[in-house]
Amino acid sequence: MVRRKKSEQLLHKYFEEWIHLYKTDAVRSVTLRKYYMTLQKVAELVPNLKLKDLSRKEYQKLLNEYALTHEKQTTMDFHHQLKGAIFDAVDEGLIEINPTRKIIIKGKKPTKKKPKFINQFEVQALLKQLNLTEEISWDWYILLITKTGLRFSEALALTPNDFDFSKQQINITKTWNYKSAKGGFQPTKNKSSIRKVQIDWQTAMQFSQLIKNLKPEQPIFVKTRVFNSTVNNRLKVLCIKADVSVITIHGLRHTHASLLLFAGVTIASVASRLGHSSMTTTQETYLHIIQELENQDNDKVMKHLATLF
Repeated sequence: MVRRKKSEQLLHKYFEEWIHLYKTDAVRSVTLRKYYMTLQKVAELVPNLKLKDLSRKEYQKLLNEYALTHEKQTTMDFHHQLKGAIFDAVDEGLIEINPTRKIIIKGKKPTKKKPKFINQFEVQALLKQLNLTEEISWDWYILLITKTGLRFSEALALTPNDFDFSKQQINITKTWNYKSAKGGFQPTKNKSSIRKVQIDWQTAMQFSQLIKNLKPEQPIFVKTRVFNSTVNNRLKVLCIKADVSVITIHGLRHTHASLLLFAGVTIASVASRLGHSSMTTTQETYLHIIQELENQDNDKVMKHLATLF
């Protein structure tokens, strides 16, 4: 009787309860906000759709409606968030058949994307423009991101205690809540983000001198409230001076990863260094680079096989 009553529940109401039960206090605030944005769209697109009526056809219609105003990747993200709740509804017997099976992801034509990363020669040109003085600055921050591929909030949270110069490592254990006026340390994006990132000897020597007189547990780069746009604007100036494509700080993270992949570093090592939760994330993000490398490998294989006869 209770199960039948629950199946009469509206889809968006069930999804709202599911978010509160499984995601509140379990995911980061920025991720939770994305779930509630998905909830808002579900309530807007299918306000009267009941769980019991959620067939494969109805679910595809919902995705198609969403895709009219969103690009394919955004529609995929919408689907991934919603299907978690739907899977649980199937497990509970509230929906008889999984309506997400064999669905088709659509989306409006993508807008022209800005460059996500720059190549090795462009990186060298960019780094030559840095004004690296004896005091910590955003130019030092940009250098560190380029050398490590850290996330924006991970690098902001770095303190002198996080550097192990004897092993040439940086310990990533936290992030900085730059989206709040109060700031403060907060957990990493996921468990895989807690890691040790190796740095080269030159970077180690430079930072050992820069931070030797700073307070051990205080953020190195954060003096007042930090805005993403502040650092991106500085990077934009440097890119223009270097005559390279203008990218963002997150683009420097992509640049770091792409340089490693082109240098022959394994996907597993790149995933670990970036703090990805799985290699799948790395493969999906850098699919175009991996495919290019595979083409190069195929050429090498063919040339090698041709010498056997």
